[in-house]
Amino acid sequence: MTELITNPNAWIALLTLTFLEIILGIDNIVFLSIVSGKLKEEDQPKARRIGLTLAMVFRIILLFGITWVLSLQKTLIHINWGFFEAHITGQSIIIFGGGLFLLYKSVSEIHHKMEGEEEGTNAKSASGLSAAILQIALLNIVFSFDSILTAIGMISMKSPAEGGFGYEGALIIMILSIIISIGIMMIFAGPVSKFVNEHPTIQILGLSFLILIGVMLLAEGSHLAHFRFGNDTEVSSIPKGYLYFSIFFSLFVEFLNIKMRKNNKGVKLHNNEIVDEKLKDDDVTN
Repeated sequence: MTELITNPNAWIALLTLTFLEIILGIDNIVFLSIVSGKLKEEDQPKARRIGLTLAMVFRIILLFGITWVLSLQKTLIHINWGFFEAHITGQSIIIFGGGLFLLYKSVSEIHHKMEGEEEGTNAKSASGLSAAILQIALLNIVFSFDSILTAIGMISMKSPAEGGFGYEGALIIMILSIIISIGIMMIFAGPVSKFVNEHPTIQILGLSFLILIGVMLLAEGSHLAHFRFGNDTEVSSIPKGYLYFSIFFSLFVEFLNIKMRKNNKGVKLHNNEIVDEKLKDDDVTN
């Protein structure tokens, strides 16, 4: 433990992994905001706290079961139909199923918001605290797998003599990064949820992001299962950097739009001004 504290590489790894956990947790916060936004106002903070606590617990449990997580990479079912081949693993099933669930949830939420359908008795009961927590827990399992697989790929478990942190050292770094990142997300989850629920355009944008993330999970699950079409075409995963860049860029543009709407000052294009002047001259002439 002392060697780990005095090792600058360990601190760099901790900061890097914590930052990455926060970035990967954005989709979790968006989903939490949308699901908790359907609850009573007094139940929303409780749902967010429980959701983020479950996220932390799932991640830590999976870290202690790294051997089991890695064993899910073994092929369970081998499919070879000539034009299609796959090596389905436990990881691919969980990631692919999570992507399908996220797509279904996002599309159905957008449908209800855009069509303006009133939720009936069944929908109201489904939006209760227990149902919301169940949805959050199911998706947290998927997000936790994705997060842990990323962390394992980043932190070296080789012995210190080989330039790594060792099994215990790597485990401590990953657990600390999860606790710190979840703590930061708990602080900002309330303001983020309030902002999302107060701006309908942000809600639709957030649901669109969840659709993108669902597609990314489908691609990643297909990649983990080594889906192959024909002889050479294998499904590859979508780089997360491209996805999160598009999310941040879209949010930046939407923040500018919100600020413009608050100022109540529309953008005047030169062509529109010319047209307006011509219309005024025509009115004066008439």
